[in-house]
Amino acid sequence: MHTSLKKKLVELELYLLKADVRVSVQDLDQLIHDDFLEFGGSGISFGKKEVLKQLPREKCPEFSATAFELRHLSCDVAQLVYKATMKKPGEFITRYSLRSSLWRKSQGRWQMIFHQGTPCEPF
Repeated sequence: MHTSLKKKLVELELYLLKADVRVSVQDLDQLIHDDFLEFGGSGISFGKKEVLKQLPREKCPEFSATAFELRHLSCDVAQLVYKATMKKPGEFITRYSLRSSLWRKSQGRWQMIFHQGTPCEPF
């Protein structure tokens, strides 16, 4: 169970990092829970409404994600933690972060309900 759940949530997490998904309000609406909350690396927090409004307007950074770990918290909530790098368009700096996402199974599908990216030293 944990192996298949980890595989599923890693696929969903990576899917959310794809440029064509990040510009699709419909895809984002399906993958992000209505009660979503994010604490961004900038220190700003926001919810689903802000994500659906802002994310499709942004140029997508280049992402790389590794070292995924799954914590199964209950029958319908799981936490995915991992390391990520990000390079914004037009920048030469690679940003490193430790990331945590909470996924909740709601109406038969997994949706992200919380995300936090914390800047860290290069790994």
